[in-house]
Amino acid sequence: MNGIGQDFDEFMQEQGLYEDAKELASKRLVALQLEEEMKKQHISKAAMAKQLHTSRVAVDNVLNISYNSSLESLERFANALGRKVQISLV
Repeated sequence: MNGIGQDFDEFMQEQGLYEDAKELASKRLVALQLEEEMKKQHISKAAMAKQLHTSRVAVDNVLNISYNSSLESLERFANALGRKVQISLV
């Protein structure tokens, strides 16, 4: 369907952008949740890097939606904050 009244999801699918946009939104949501939990616990990026035995750059990468962080990295990060990553199929 092209034109007025077209559903935005349909438009994105027609343009071949839907899956990429959905993935980017999911990554951004996780990054925001991790950053928010760090703020809540008063943990700096440098302190998080030290706790994870990694570099500050590695912490920045996990929080950067452009960087393709592995599920393992996200889980380690979340666990260091006392949280868990939950994935579900819908």
